[in-house]
Amino acid sequence: MANGYRPEIIQRAFVDFIGSRLHPFWSLTTPKLRLIARYTLSDNLIALRFETNRAFKQQTSEMMGGWQGGQYLDLRVCIDGVYHQRSYSIVGLAHQPLWWRDDTTESHTADQRHTVTIAIKPQGLVSNYLTKQMPLASVVDTSLPLGHFTLAQAKANLDHREPDNQKLNPLLFVAGGSGITPMLGLITQALNNGHHVTLLHYSRTVLSKLQHQWQQLSDIYPDFIYHLIHTEEPTTYLAGTRYLSVEGLLSLNLPLADTQIFACGSQALLAGLYKAAAEITLPIDKQLRDNIIVENFGNALANVDNGSNQTFDKTVPVEEHTVYLRSRQRQFNSDTTILAAAENADVRLAHGCRQGICQLCRCNKVSGVVKNVQTGKVSGDGYESIQTCINIAMTDVVLDV
Repeated sequence: MANGYRPEIIQRAFVDFIGSRLHPFWSLTTPKLRLIARYTLSDNLIALRFETNRAFKQQTSEMMGGWQGGQYLDLRVCIDGVYHQRSYSIVGLAHQPLWWRDDTTESHTADQRHTVTIAIKPQGLVSNYLTKQMPLASVVDTSLPLGHFTLAQAKANLDHREPDNQKLNPLLFVAGGSGITPMLGLITQALNNGHHVTLLHYSRTVLSKLQHQWQQLSDIYPDFIYHLIHTEEPTTYLAGTRYLSVEGLLSLNLPLADTQIFACGSQALLAGLYKAAAEITLPIDKQLRDNIIVENFGNALANVDNGSNQTFDKTVPVEEHTVYLRSRQRQFNSDTTILAAAENADVRLAHGCRQGICQLCRCNKVSGVVKNVQTGKVSGDGYESIQTCINIAMTDVVLDV
């Protein structure tokens, strides 16, 4: 028989279908997770530890070589017969022990499992179900690790070497409440790579288990400095202020022009960070806000006006432009985010969280200029990937949709 196309006698999809009926965790192609443990980190933060199936292990290893600190998973959870999809940050790094583990209560077999852990604030339908109701050994479908809240993104934003002393750029992590979760693995990875790391964590509650973790890292890495700001305790305030401020940032004595900032938290925290960044003067042609990478759990959207630091809303005047959907041969006018404008015109676009987190709205822009209302960054006018829920059209825009 001549070499060439050889049809698959038994389709992998059919094998998966039969296998899922025999055991819901088994699949050749679909990444799945099985819940094996819960850990209480604080009154409002629960960690869930999952065993990963063979498809997750193989695809993560082959495509990515493991996951990066700061990435997240999209979980598909069935509640009362309805599937819901939500995004949750991965805690720690692949093959890295978790500091809160009580090895005396876990079997040797469990220690050897390939696992992944996420941290959740119990709020909303899906989070409450995962943290309080879903039985142990339950199986959920998952994406592979996703997201650009990583050290690789930091290297893309800044030249990773300072010309004067050839040291790695310092990193500043600013978190509010449960916004610390994507940073748990990212900080460890940065320290392992030799970065000077500073952490500011603002919280209304005391996270004793996390305090122990930061102190351990501080003992191991001299270049790690952390500030835990308990917003109800004035003795913990930075530069005498309860919230993030210009004085607080300057008191860190960091070379801010060369410092990459990772931020995750509430609307107020992110708005305060951008406001402080706008008030700090850097060398010519540099703006501190360009050094900020955001992974937010809120809708803190920077005003589309470069000179303002208010929250973006419809009261801010935005020039109307036309958005063309090339594949659908549709168009609509937009004076707000592209996703909102499409919905106002009865055009359905893919979306999820509406906050720039889940990436489900991401599509390819063929031409035109857009502006990210979270970071204030203006795109080029050529082909690139954008998120419609957090970008507004600054010119007429063509999307490959």
